[in-house]
Parts: sequence; C-alpha cells; structure tokens
Amino acid sequence: MTDDIGYQALTQAAMRGVMREALKKATAESGLPGGHHFYITFRTKAPGVRIAEHLQQRFPDEMMIVIQHQFWDLEVHPRHFEIVLQFSGVPQHLEIPYAAVTRFHDPSVDFMMVFDQVANSDAEISEPVPTGPAAESVAPAAAEEEPVEEVRPASDGSVVQLDAFRRK
Repeated sequence: MTDDIGYQALTQAAMRGVMREALKKATAESGLPGGHHFYITFRTKAPGVRIAEHLQQRFPDEMMIVIQHQFWDLEVHPRHFEIVLQFSGVPQHLEIPYAAVTRFHDPSVDFMMVFDQVANSDAEISEPVPTGPAAESVAPAAAEEEPVEEVRPASDGSVVQLDAFRRK
C-alpha cells in the first residue's frame, strides 16, 4: 500500500469530467453556444477505440476530429462518447473512450487540456467493445484536414488554466 493520494490521477479524472460535460453541451438541441467548437485528439490504437479500418490505417497512431457544424448522433456516456462524422463525403461512426483522448481544445475561448499519457494507459474501460463489424451510422464531417498548427500544446501538459471558470 502506498501513502500517495494520487493527485495526478485525480486531476486527470477531473479534466476528463470537464471534457465530458463540454461534450454534453454539444448534444443539446440548440447545439454548442456561440462560436464554441472542439478539436479532440485521440490515440487510434487505445483500448476501446472503434473506428473504420481505413481510418485506422490512415491515422495509425493519433487522429484529430473537429466537433463544430457537421456532426451527427453525438452520444455522451460515462466512459466514452460516440459520434458520426464525415470523411471524404462518407459518414463514419466513431466510438472514443475518454481514456484514449490526448488533447481537448476549444479554440473559440483558447481553452486546452493535455492529458497525461501514463494516466491514459492506466485508465480503466469498463464497457465491453463488440467484436463484430460495427454498424456505421450516417454522420457529418470531421476536419481531419484541419491544420494541426492551430492546436497550441500546453508547455508541459500538467497545468490547466481555470480562470475561465471562475466567477467574477
């Protein structure tokens, strides 16, 4: 038994909760308020990630999706989210565990969270992933063509600015 409280793991879990709540805002009938949109980068080979095989081949390590105007069937679950995005005009169903996410960025308010890779690999995925072919829903466009330069990484990924959430 260790005397460590596990602050790093607690922080990572809290940050994933912030991401989950932000995604819930996108599921509202009115969609995301104002100019909010999300760039979400995730590890394509992480446990529980379900994407089409051709996307896995195109993005063997990491993939960035954009949730802005054209997305369908966004479902936010306790341990993962599902979304339909369009790639080269073809709708694709994606299932992404929060533990697979490496970066979450809302450029409209310059908010970014970078997730610890150690915490990602140790994260537990409790929901089983079906092994058969996934039924791919019809969905909107992902912006995998978005330039990665727009996403500015945090200095070391361990500090999160919370000023935007404080009441003034």
